[in-house]
Amino acid sequence: MNYPRTERRLGMRITWDAPLEMDDGVVIRADVFGPDDDGSYPVILSYGPYAKWHHFADGSPHQWERMSSEHPDTVQGSTNTYQNWELVDPEKWVPDGYVVVRVDSRGAGRSPGFLDLWSPRETQDLYQCIEWAGTQEWSNGKVGLNGISYYAMNQWQVAELQPPHLAAMCAWEGASDLYRELAYHGGILCSFTDLWYQGRVLDKQHGLGVRGPLSRYTGEPVAGPETEIDEVLAATATDLGEDFQSHPQFDAYWADRVPDLSKIEVPLLSAGNWGGVGLHLRGNIEGFTRAGSTDKWLEVHGLEHWTHFYTEYGVDLQKRFFGHFLKGENTGWDDQPPVSLNIRHPGDRFVLRDENEWPLARTAWTTLYLGADVSLGQEAGEETGALSYDAFGDGLTFITPPLETETEITGPVAAKVFISSETEDADVFLVLRVFTEDLEEITFKGANEPHTAVSHGWLRASRRKLDPTLSETYRPFHTHDEDQPLTPGETYELDVEIWPTSIVIPAGYRVGLSVRSRDYVYPGSSPQPPARPSTAATSGVAFTGVGPFRHNISANRDPAVFGGKVTIHVGPETPSHLLLPIIPDPPTGSTTNFTE
Repeated sequence: MNYPRTERRLGMRITWDAPLEMDDGVVIRADVFGPDDDGSYPVILSYGPYAKWHHFADGSPHQWERMSSEHPDTVQGSTNTYQNWELVDPEKWVPDGYVVVRVDSRGAGRSPGFLDLWSPRETQDLYQCIEWAGTQEWSNGKVGLNGISYYAMNQWQVAELQPPHLAAMCAWEGASDLYRELAYHGGILCSFTDLWYQGRVLDKQHGLGVRGPLSRYTGEPVAGPETEIDEVLAATATDLGEDFQSHPQFDAYWADRVPDLSKIEVPLLSAGNWGGVGLHLRGNIEGFTRAGSTDKWLEVHGLEHWTHFYTEYGVDLQKRFFGHFLKGENTGWDDQPPVSLNIRHPGDRFVLRDENEWPLARTAWTTLYLGADVSLGQEAGEETGALSYDAFGDGLTFITPPLETETEITGPVAAKVFISSETEDADVFLVLRVFTEDLEEITFKGANEPHTAVSHGWLRASRRKLDPTLSETYRPFHTHDEDQPLTPGETYELDVEIWPTSIVIPAGYRVGLSVRSRDYVYPGSSPQPPARPSTAATSGVAFTGVGPFRHNISANRDPAVFGGKVTIHVGPETPSHLLLPIIPDPPTGSTTNFTE
């Protein structure tokens, strides 16, 4: 069938495969869902590689079944005919007076070209798509960006360029620093990218044609119309895993892909997930705090990666935001607090609370020292200690006594650890944990893992160099632009960023900090693949506590360099410690919640 093609369905006028010619002559393709009249409306636009013709339930059946059964409001009020992974449902937006535009990114789905994710070329494409959408006869000239994950990550990139028709952006669970939040956690290479790229992107590369999935929308290939041989496909896509691996330091490659957040001026809503450790959460908070926008809001929730974007809670939040900035409606957004936090409690219970800033101004920063007896306490103690562990073993876990009162930890977390290594480098993995009084661990339903610890931090010791401009005591910021090898046996001071978190800990429970040199493993986790994988990208990857965000690429972790014993030094001369953001209740109340 010839495209573009316009038809009328479900009260909408839909144009399939509308052509958008880029400045280099490549024509990429968009679907346009709009009201069936001659009016002009604000635009909700997305640009990404997941194939706009691929239905949510076909590409991600486990997630669709789980979301629709456990959160029925996500699928109510729509026939769900045009649901697409991590994007808005046109049936819920077009009747409210929006045009929904979905663009297949260059080299993906129905758009030809060289596939090079998050590249400057892609960012320029997205810029031009925004300007195209803002000047069409069905547009009121105001374009909003909205979507989860990939569709949020590239928003930070293009917003830096300040497209004239970009009027608002909603980055829902979207990293803003590809190096620190996706590729290299603390300078340690994460294996997720290659898994995701091979299983989630290349399976819908443009040119797969009839070798790829067919669309229930049109009955035609989601990655066509041409069907190419493997050699052609390989020549028209970058090897993203190899690209990331070949740039271990923050160099020009990353500088082209990590935006200067201070240059973002558009009104923005940044929505994060407490369980998004390993991807997105840090970026949502960094994007909010460092963006130059005058009008900016932060919201943080919990549960799975995809859930709240589609629940009534999430859709209402998005519509109030975009209704205000794209339509000039009185949605109550003038009264929206700058920060909305769903405070987390054990049992995946959340309590929504309004705040004015991040970190919270009333935070009682509390230092807990690592003790020679593997305790966590408020005194550094007089005893000097040196505790060693095998680099690829279980490490050491430092634990507080039972808490005297219910205690809330909400905000950025940091640690300072003094270490020495038998070898010229060491990888440090920190895991913030909560235990019952009898030391049963409490975990949470994470964005991509059902047994998520409270939070995680990572640092390669040779990457300990700090950026003095961006670093805060509660959030060290590492440059990752050079390696500073260790002298075996010498002691080094490491400032480790632990990703932000929120948890209300019942009285009698304990706080723990695990110090190790390999990924956290949830006690009792099975090495067998789950029956229902956390994402389609990670089918066959077992749930062991960190989901798909593992650091197990041997080329990046040579045992001769990273496999020696690591020693933690504690005591008054080397005060290794954890810095926690304790939220007093009431705000002027006592800040001492730990017994000795």
